[in-house]
Amino acid sequence: MHTLVFLSTRQVLQCQPAACQALPLLPRELFPLLFKVAFMDKKTVVLRELVHTWPFPLLSFQQLLQECAHCSRALLQERPSTESMQAVILGLTARLHSTEADAGTQSLCRKHALRVLDMTGLLDDGVEQDPGTMSMWDCTAAVAQTCIAQQQGGTAERGQLAVPVEVRVDLRVNRASYAFLREALRSSVGSPLRLCCRDLRAEDLPMRNTVALLQLLDAGCLRRVDLRFNNLGLRGLSVIIPHVARFQDLASLRLHYVHGDSRQPSVDGEDNFRYFLAQMGRFTCLRELSMGSSLLSGKLDQLLSTLQSPLESLELAFCALLPEDLCFLAQSSHAANLKKLDLSGNDLSGSQLPPFQGLLQAAAATLLHLELTECQLADAQLLATLPTLTRCASLRYLGLYGNPLSMAGLKELLRDSVVQAELRTVVHPFPVDCYEGLPWPPPASVLLEASINEEKFARVEAELHQLLLASGRAHVLWTTDIYGRLAADYFSL
Repeated sequence: MHTLVFLSTRQVLQCQPAACQALPLLPRELFPLLFKVAFMDKKTVVLRELVHTWPFPLLSFQQLLQECAHCSRALLQERPSTESMQAVILGLTARLHSTEADAGTQSLCRKHALRVLDMTGLLDDGVEQDPGTMSMWDCTAAVAQTCIAQQQGGTAERGQLAVPVEVRVDLRVNRASYAFLREALRSSVGSPLRLCCRDLRAEDLPMRNTVALLQLLDAGCLRRVDLRFNNLGLRGLSVIIPHVARFQDLASLRLHYVHGDSRQPSVDGEDNFRYFLAQMGRFTCLRELSMGSSLLSGKLDQLLSTLQSPLESLELAFCALLPEDLCFLAQSSHAANLKKLDLSGNDLSGSQLPPFQGLLQAAAATLLHLELTECQLADAQLLATLPTLTRCASLRYLGLYGNPLSMAGLKELLRDSVVQAELRTVVHPFPVDCYEGLPWPPPASVLLEASINEEKFARVEAELHQLLLASGRAHVLWTTDIYGRLAADYFSL
């Protein structure tokens, strides 16, 4: 239920011209709620003026658009509207071009307050939705264009501009947007509009372009580097990693498809790997490491031993891990600190199962998010693991999609997990009972592509729902929708 203050604010903003005229007369304590309502209801004229006259040093989306005492709607969990985002950027531009000659005394006082516009934390699910919403790719382009336009405004005009503003953003870049974004970062150097990247995600970007971007980023701002689909290999990684390692406050490093040839190891490959390890030892604040789809068989001990501090999030999906890798991880200092663990795509059904169970036991006190998609876990392996799994008392999310589990196995998991009071989401596979003519053991590719008997699965869903109701856990989501569930971000745990 909305508060009376919220409802009154919404009413005030119905007539946007009148609301804009009233802004100088309103207490500054109302500005945060005014911003949220204007952003929510797409009152773009008011929103632009709010940014233009913002009376505080910080304007933070994460603070202003979260669930609050006045309105339970968390706008950060929705893709932002294009209209609202454009209004914010226009308000920022107007603010930078305001001069004492065209501002009243009270308005000028407010203009001099803003130092940081923090636009980070917006939802980026990577899925095309309402065309009226803005993706992070579009947001990156819009902010970059503002930086370039500001630089092109000329030095004479910039001499009259108000106090400089630092704009914090999460930047997304690919081959198509690289040159544009590079120009924006260059333009922000020495400009009253200073672009500061918090999280950088570069997709399918050549090595030299990645290095060029890293050289332009502010070392004091960056907390995450995410290099996706770049197929760096060990040679490419050895070129890039020293440029990443200069960011001493980096908390999250996400690398993918880092391959050497383990069947025919070369001297150069080994040298590159040793150099990579040496650079990894330079990080002092790293808490999350993702090495998805990288060949790490028998090398996990070398990788993790170089790190200065224990990790809290470790993603090793499709890394062809061996039993000795899991044994090392279970006995390392990292295990007792893990909040998030992703072992998807590693076969845990055979000799890897005992060390995996040891790893779960070591991480039980801290683990919040466990992803085990496509790990070849059948009923026997799941039942053998349940006593250890249920000791993870703080677990909130469990991902088991793509495993050959039957309805009986899922029911056993549901019953035993009743002791896990914090559990909120279980992404489970379609039970093998719902397929026709499966080979055994079924490979993950078959489980992901074979047809489901919809009538059988409907009965399974109904039975699982009844069991949840009977155990008083209707709030726990049991679903097969792996694509509709956004993976928990380490920084939100």
